[in-house]
Amino acid sequence: MEEEIINRVAQSSLINFDLEQYYDQSERIVVDIKDRLFNELVLKEKDFRLYVKTHDWKGYKDKNVAVYCSADAIVPTWAYMLLASALEPYAKNFVFGELSHLENHLFQKALSNIDLNDYKDQKVIIKGCGKFPVPEYAYVEITRLLNPVVSSLMYGEACSAVPIYKKTKSK
Repeated sequence: MEEEIINRVAQSSLINFDLEQYYDQSERIVVDIKDRLFNELVLKEKDFRLYVKTHDWKGYKDKNVAVYCSADAIVPTWAYMLLASALEPYAKNFVFGELSHLENHLFQKALSNIDLNDYKDQKVIIKGCGKFPVPEYAYVEITRLLNPVVSSLMYGEACSAVPIYKKTKSK
């Protein structure tokens, strides 16, 4: 007589948390001020203001934008502010910094909307692999958010989870 195979993972009380669900799939664009500098060293105010005024910012509509300068140059703060002012009506999101800063910002924004009460005293496993590039920042941030409310937190897959946190029983 064959024994029925029981899927204990499916019957467990584990909650699977997939960070990929919070991945913003909108296009990303990097704006490097280096391209607007004279000899990649000096920002000329008149030329820069003309660029900001005449550039077609509509091309940034609904896109995620990272603004920074890759050249070793002194860029006045107002230059970044001017770009932010030009991007504001069009870009979905924009940040100062490289692409990694943008990715972190997008996850910060998405994870801040989670209702932590949904995870109170639950056993949660954070999915580890997927098709989108989830930055380490997102894993650290979700750990920071969930640790105070869950009974246990794990990483990976249910069949091979790595324990991260387990609430100690108070006496």
